[in-house]
Amino acid sequence: MTIDEQKLHALVGKMITELGAAANGVLLLIGDKLGLFRALREHGPLTSASLARRTDTNERYIREWLCAQAASGLVEYDPATGRFSLSPEQSAVVADEDSPAFMGGGFQSLAAVFANEGRLTHAFQTGEGIGWDQHCNCLFCGTERFFRTGYKTHLVNDWLPALGDVVEKLKRGARVADIGCGHGASTIIMAEAFPESEFIGVDFHEGSVVEARAKAGKLRNIRFEVGRAQDYAGANYDLVTMFDALHDMGDPVGAISHISKTIASDGTLMIVEPMAADRLEDNLNPVSRSYYAFSTQLCVPAALKQEGRAALGAQAGEKRIAETIMKGGFSRVRRAAATPFNMVLDARL
Repeated sequence: MTIDEQKLHALVGKMITELGAAANGVLLLIGDKLGLFRALREHGPLTSASLARRTDTNERYIREWLCAQAASGLVEYDPATGRFSLSPEQSAVVADEDSPAFMGGGFQSLAAVFANEGRLTHAFQTGEGIGWDQHCNCLFCGTERFFRTGYKTHLVNDWLPALGDVVEKLKRGARVADIGCGHGASTIIMAEAFPESEFIGVDFHEGSVVEARAKAGKLRNIRFEVGRAQDYAGANYDLVTMFDALHDMGDPVGAISHISKTIASDGTLMIVEPMAADRLEDNLNPVSRSYYAFSTQLCVPAALKQEGRAALGAQAGEKRIAETIMKGGFSRVRRAAATPFNMVLDARL
């Protein structure tokens, strides 16, 4: 076999980039945990000594950490002053949790993935599933932080208005079930925006429900319950939502079927799923690359742990998701909205 030297060097260069990104991942997590990025955003430009003083950390570690971030293009460095700072764009990605571009939660989730590598390797060999509750808690926290930024930006302003008459119903007072709510970010955002409506968040993971209740605080129009998508309580819901959760379910048709029995005759089902084309060759891009990786590590193992073991995966695509919804008893499905990271499907009975 003859090796093309030009292609080899290009591939080695790509792998060096990959290695640097993977190695810096843990440093991004540390920077997020210790507030290093936030301090640079609020007080920069700073020297390594100044940043260490502001964050009560060790200067020698901070100096090397700053060098790594500057080499990664995530922090600016001024050779004339020896100071480091964040550009507005860098701040939006690594320091501002209210920014729709904030990525800190994704790296927090990666910590759980690496911690569970041994179990995942074994699952590859046996076909066993790995439940979300079998990962360390940082996975739940990181997942909420990763998706919450998009929900805060788009849910009330763009996605709900794209569902026809739904916003008017919510303003008047509607019954809403948010299935697979996790820590309740999506449920809380809706409940705060529509105080006349009643919101019920449902998740099978008791620890997440406890956390959601704490985050909801004193909101009077919201409650959280432990339950499965296939048999949660209640009926006659005006709106049922499912945010980035359907593809994680072992029996997604069973979940949709139960929703069809609990939704009002004129109700709306809103399914938010990761953005994906229907064909693999159309998903060979940076966004799908990340989703395929997380799907291999988290979503497919979660589905294989549950009854049904359907394992749609995080890149199932609109066609397969729509077919699943139709099999569950809905007659109409359309794409109502989209971002580079999510598609929003509107389903009616």
